[in-house]
Amino acid sequence: MIVRRRNLASRIGTALRWLVFIVTGFVLNLPIIMTVVTSLKSTADINTSPPPLLFEPTLDNYREVLGAGNTDLPGYILNSIVIAGGGALLAIALAFPAAYAMVRYEVGKSWLLPLITNLRAVPLIIFAIPIYLMYQLAGLLDSWTGMILIECVINIPVALVLFVGFVQDIPEEMDAAAKIDGASIWGTLWHVIFPLSRPILFAVLILSFVYGWNEFLFGLILTTKQAVPVTVGATFFVTSYGVKWGATAAAMTLGIIPPLILGLFAYPYIGKSMLTGAVKG
Repeated sequence: MIVRRRNLASRIGTALRWLVFIVTGFVLNLPIIMTVVTSLKSTADINTSPPPLLFEPTLDNYREVLGAGNTDLPGYILNSIVIAGGGALLAIALAFPAAYAMVRYEVGKSWLLPLITNLRAVPLIIFAIPIYLMYQLAGLLDSWTGMILIECVINIPVALVLFVGFVQDIPEEMDAAAKIDGASIWGTLWHVIFPLSRPILFAVLILSFVYGWNEFLFGLILTTKQAVPVTVGATFFVTSYGVKWGATAAAMTLGIIPPLILGLFAYPYIGKSMLTGAVKG
């Protein structure tokens, strides 16, 4: 009887935990669920009050945003991929050697690292006007290059903090062994530190890509046509005649697919990289 009661209690506890997980997941993802549902509704269903729970799904909104409308949503998605990916790679290329120099040679560790880190806490809107004026003089407005540079600047503080924390956990004896074998500083960085840092490099790449993909402020200010990201392009369905809710929802749904796939694929690797070095033997 005792064993049966324990098994019953264990099953009830497991069922309650799963119920809590499902309800929590549903509540947290309710905005995304509602966006997807709205993208499958007709204009009549969307404008019905109260909104119907049962309706006939339609793909008209997706046809409109992918070809029938006056906007270039596939181009906006391509822009976001290039801008987010380029900004992430450039941030890694700059932050990784800088982190190595700060940890191993104390270059700017006492003042440069806190300065760069604290800049990330400053509201980005403060830099909007100076950056716009500089970009206007440099001819970088509405260009991939300009957006990649600004995404790199936004991502560097986070990348630098993560790299510094990771490199600190790599024993200095490995650098000494590489120097004995005749490796230069760059040789040690590339052949010794870089292979060991692949987990954190991958994590920073994913996080920076997601940050760049979600960027809206500078995409709105610095682009007009050629380099418009999908976060800004989705707002083009808000017209002077009203909001095309179905088309806007369809654009937003398509816009979350690339980072969603990337996040689902990279989640196990991000978890491992964050735990690497947390426990020292």
